[in-house]
Amino acid sequence: MTAQPEVMPISAHSTGRGHLKLAHSIRSLRLRNGLSQRQLALRMAVPRTYVSKIENEKATPTLSSLERLARALEVSVPDLLSGGERNRQEEVRELMEDQFVAEVMPYLSQLNGMQMSSILAQVRDLTVRPRRTA
Repeated sequence: MTAQPEVMPISAHSTGRGHLKLAHSIRSLRLRNGLSQRQLALRMAVPRTYVSKIENEKATPTLSSLERLARALEVSVPDLLSGGERNRQEEVRELMEDQFVAEVMPYLSQLNGMQMSSILAQVRDLTVRPRRTA
C-alpha cells in the first residue's frame, strides 16, 4: 500500500496565482510526457487522487512531493516551478541545431494544416512507439 502524502489545503485567503501556475505546469508537463495521472502517481508512489487534487488546485504539494513530481516528470524543481519553459526552450534550441531539422524548416511554412497534422501525428507515433529493425 502506498503511503499517503501530506496534503496542504489551499487557503481561501491566498490569491492562488502561484498555485495556478504550478497546477498548470504539472498538467502540461505530464501531458507533454504522455503520462496519465495514474502513471504519474505510480512514478511518484502516491495515489492517483493526489495528482488530481494538485492539478485541480485542491491541494498544494509539499517540498518532498515537488521533488518527487520533478523526478517523475524528468525535470528539475526550478523547471517544474517555472512551467518547464526553460527546458522547452533548450529542447527547441537543440532541435534547431540538428542538420536534418534545419534543412526541413524552410518547407514547413508551406504545409497546410492537414499536412502539418499528419506529419506531427507520424512523428508522435515514432517517438511513442519507436520502430524496431530486425
